[in-house]
Amino acid sequence: MKYSTKLSDTIHILIFIALGDAEQLSSTKIAESIKINPAYVRQLMATLKNAGIVVNTQGHANATLVKSADKINMYDIYRAVEGNKPLFHLDTDTNPDCGIGINIQFAIGDFYHEIQNMVDEKMKSITLQDIIDRYYFKIRKVKNL
Repeated sequence: MKYSTKLSDTIHILIFIALGDAEQLSSTKIAESIKINPAYVRQLMATLKNAGIVVNTQGHANATLVKSADKINMYDIYRAVEGNKPLFHLDTDTNPDCGIGINIQFAIGDFYHEIQNMVDEKMKSITLQDIIDRYYFKIRKVKNL
């Protein structure tokens, strides 16, 4: 099974931009860090631009955050790259002749919806700045070992 890494890859890109200072950040340089294709970086950057999270000049490695890192939350980033895709997916290919097969998905769906709402609220409370602060905390912790 393939899991989406769009959110973590996109946050990685945003951290590069937030911490990039005046350094020109090319899609190639970012792609090397994430170990992905530069075209994929450009695709994610276009998505972020369309969502109003970053702004840049076409063809230049000069992306900047539209808002400060403490005003961008994980939920906005997630929705920008994943759209309305839920975290959990029901198996809709169950045996229609089985009483459990028909109704269990509806029962599970209620709980999936509850969980999705809790996750959405938690993601809204985590800002890009929180992630940057945690990043620096982890670096300090490793240096002190």
